[in-house]
Amino acid sequence: MRQVGIQPDVFTFPTVNRAISCLQDGGKIHSLAIQMGFASNVYFCNTLIGMYGRCGCVDSASRVFDEMPLRDVVSWTSMISCYVREEMFTDCFGLIYEMRRAEIEPNSVTIVTMMQACGMAGNAVGGTQFHAYSIKRGFGNYELVVNNSILSMYVKTGCFEDAEVLFNNANEKDAVSWNIMISGYSGKGNLLKVADSFNEMRLEVMPSLETLTLVISSFAKAGELRHGQGMHAYSVKSGLNDVLLQTSIVDFYAKCGEMEKSFRLFDDLPDKNSDSWSVLMSGFIQNGYFREAIELFSKMQIANVKPSTCTLRSIILAYSHLGALKLGKGAHAYMIRKGLYGHKDNASMETTILNMYAKCGSISSARTCFKHMAVKDVIAWSSMIEGYGIHGLGLKALELFEHMQTEGVAPNSVTFLSMLSACSHSGLVNEGYIIFSRMSQEFGIIPTLDHYTCLVDLLGRSGKLQEALTMIETMTAKPDSRIWGALLAACRTYSDNALGIYVAQSLFDMEPENAGYHVVLSNVHVSGGRWNEAEYLRNLMTEKDLNKKPGWSCIETKEGFHGFVAGDRSHPQAGEIYWTLVCLKRSIEEVGYVSHY
Repeated sequence: MRQVGIQPDVFTFPTVNRAISCLQDGGKIHSLAIQMGFASNVYFCNTLIGMYGRCGCVDSASRVFDEMPLRDVVSWTSMISCYVREEMFTDCFGLIYEMRRAEIEPNSVTIVTMMQACGMAGNAVGGTQFHAYSIKRGFGNYELVVNNSILSMYVKTGCFEDAEVLFNNANEKDAVSWNIMISGYSGKGNLLKVADSFNEMRLEVMPSLETLTLVISSFAKAGELRHGQGMHAYSVKSGLNDVLLQTSIVDFYAKCGEMEKSFRLFDDLPDKNSDSWSVLMSGFIQNGYFREAIELFSKMQIANVKPSTCTLRSIILAYSHLGALKLGKGAHAYMIRKGLYGHKDNASMETTILNMYAKCGSISSARTCFKHMAVKDVIAWSSMIEGYGIHGLGLKALELFEHMQTEGVAPNSVTFLSMLSACSHSGLVNEGYIIFSRMSQEFGIIPTLDHYTCLVDLLGRSGKLQEALTMIETMTAKPDSRIWGALLAACRTYSDNALGIYVAQSLFDMEPENAGYHVVLSNVHVSGGRWNEAEYLRNLMTEKDLNKKPGWSCIETKEGFHGFVAGDRSHPQAGEIYWTLVCLKRSIEEVGYVSHY
């Protein structure tokens, strides 16, 4: 336009401002407009404020606003919107009051913007005041966009009763109104209201893609397979479909444990984005399919799909579970190259890497990661303590626990759980007792069932079975199968048959169909020479068709992964493996070990 000699006018620059998303381009247009005499034009300046706001340069937007000789309601609203986008709520609320003092009355767009600010800031009082103002100004129930913004504010600030009153009394509702309420019910975990709202909505307005995505996601969180399948069928019949909804359906089936269905739907996706891959990978990991997750990640790389931070965190979890140190190091190196590691904004990723090294057996690498972390929060300290505990370095864990406090980081409930676990793995009974006492007496943290379970495990590993039983029977929390299971395992280790039978009966009352507990009790009987009782339990398992999931392990070699399942002989080198086991057994028997099984 300029090359052919046509000069921009008062409408050209605002139009260009709306198209700009790059700060460098915006600065050039701003300079050119000033040279051409548009610096004081209200229309141009308003769009300039919006452009700087979109580019995240709120200081430049503020300078433009401050230098404007004349401002209208759009000027004030645009500047408020910049503050809201950057979550500068104090400046946002301050500016709205300045606007009122300047005798500029907010319009409906201003109200919508302020409702967004109140919702994001959790400011229910401010939101209620703006609601009252909107009614006085005549917006109230007569502008649907304003009404929806007020509804959203009440939901986000937890004022759900007010939201329901507003929604029920609204003169007009659209799909957005219903979606806000469904989203609120979903956030509260009220699946009955989610389903009822969806059915009522269908009688009034056509559900949108967002509606279906919200409802499917709600059922996914709760693992409600039957209801979710119904929603899947509805989406197919209605013809409503996009990548986000399809990805939500893949995620739904994965969270319900239907991995075959989830994978089939993923495979049929015409357009797979990073989120689609990430959702399926996360599903594999949640359901224990770690090798499949790693294979999926390889396919993702072949497809040249750039992994998101969420995807990388998921694959590192898979490596952690499989002990795949070499692959974990590769992922770590990739993140360093891409600038995704080693800065304050990604502290959670650094902690994930630290955990990976600890669980893959490289405590020295975990320690190095911890040492060089940009931000060491309570999660990082707790993770390093847990790492020491896994490796049986209980004294190191105790040292780090004390160092953590000297650095001014207060331990939380998880920190104490890691400490008790570390003491348990290292046999530090007295130290574990002291830590357990300090938790409530010094730090005011009330022990949960998890903490009691760790303490019972500690006592059990140390042979203090009666003390462990007393702990279970006197604790305030209601015992579950895990805490009884920890004591049963200790009874087997120390051949306390009488207590083992008592504990097993408590377990059978809780989980009569759990095959694992039957097997442990059977082994307790075997160790006491009660073969008839052991045989009875085994026969009972056969009658009830109880099958214990076999134990498995996995090692990483240059050739890849090798998985081993208890009693499995499918490995191509099974003959050599079992012969090696026989040799090892002979060697340990020669030095005095006697097997009881």
